[in-house]
Amino acid sequence: MPSPVKEAATDLGLTIRQPETLLDPEEVAYLRGIAPDVVCVAAYGLLLPPDVLAVPRYGCINVHASLLPRYRGAAPVHRAILAGDRVTGVSIMKMEEGLDTGPYALQVEVPVGEATVEELTDTLSTIGAHALLDVLDHVEDATVVWTRQDDAAATYAPKITRADVALDPDMTVEEAMRRIRASTRSASTRVCLAGRTLTVIAVVPTDTPVEPGHMTLDSGQPVIGLSDGALVLTEVRPEGRSSMEGSCFARGARLGEQCVWERCR
Repeated sequence: MPSPVKEAATDLGLTIRQPETLLDPEEVAYLRGIAPDVVCVAAYGLLLPPDVLAVPRYGCINVHASLLPRYRGAAPVHRAILAGDRVTGVSIMKMEEGLDTGPYALQVEVPVGEATVEELTDTLSTIGAHALLDVLDHVEDATVVWTRQDDAAATYAPKITRADVALDPDMTVEEAMRRIRASTRSASTRVCLAGRTLTVIAVVPTDTPVEPGHMTLDSGQPVIGLSDGALVLTEVRPEGRSSMEGSCFARGARLGEQCVWERCR
């Protein structure tokens, strides 16, 4: 599917170029021929090679979804949620050869709250777009000020895996909920319940007494026990099936009043 950027560019009649790699000398030559004042990057996922970084006279400017130098790397939004951070944000930075090591011109703080990774990403995207425009104005009128990052304070945000968002019975309710909020379709939170693999979509905490590693039914909804409480599985996705209410899964799977659950291997 085309991205919103591509759709907008198509509607505006702009030239669209989608190189498989920027290491191709022809692509670098094409970029030099355009002679851009600045190159803007958002969620590109790859380092720009030195030949590309050297093309625009004002540099390559990246919209990064964290308060650098915290969470350099591929998954800053996920990592902020998993760590239980109260605040994250957006940094508008000048790109260097290193991974998110360049100086920043603007940072905007954003509360994390109880947002899922999709919700927080949407918020940061909107704020980042406006912040980028603000910085570009200052680049154009030569009033931009770049602040070097403190490398000693840097932390990294590697790509999320299923292991990062998996649930274990010995976890706390808070940690489990953070993992569920940080999960995505490609790296989803899963549990093995009565021998069945389930992707956990949504939960709510409950005072229903359940031992860690056990499950019970409360008003027809599956409730899993953790180290300090329990969670109602309000929405799940069985393997090979669509998402459904937890109570619908419990009825269809004919779950008993009591069974066990464990981390999926």
